[in-house]
Amino acid sequence: MNEFIEAMAQVPTAVTVITVKDERDDVGATVGTLVSVSLDPRLVMVSLENTGYLNELLLRRDRWAASVLSAGQKAIASRFATAGRPGARLLLAGTPHHRGELSEALVVDGGVTALEAETTQVVPAGDHTLYVARVLDVSYVNSGVLPLVRLRGRYRPVG
Repeated sequence: MNEFIEAMAQVPTAVTVITVKDERDDVGATVGTLVSVSLDPRLVMVSLENTGYLNELLLRRDRWAASVLSAGQKAIASRFATAGRPGARLLLAGTPHHRGELSEALVVDGGVTALEAETTQVVPAGDHTLYVARVLDVSYVNSGVLPLVRLRGRYRPVG
């Protein structure tokens, strides 16, 4: 198992915050797996641990947002990765963000890109669940900033 973990740590992944609006609050988490699946139709996939509350919530709520963070947003990534964290609105206090029109989820501004999506397929995959989703809207693309990646167990800017 340790060899597999070490092998996968060598693969850089974009650091993304996934958010969803619950009836009571906004919930979010930092993930390292958001990939494009198809251009026509526009589909993405995100992978979440089975044990997290966000996973439980996405099994009930189809619409969510993904904010791919920029190199300067390491603190946001850390906040959304902390166990026992408060709601997403508190985590984004003082940070530029907006509410997605189609998903009603919070979208972090100033990242590399952000999108709103609607789950079309849920696939159990070991200790994770894969969510394949149709892209409803691309909130912004900011090609002028460097992305934040996770590599060898640390957040790192690309460049």
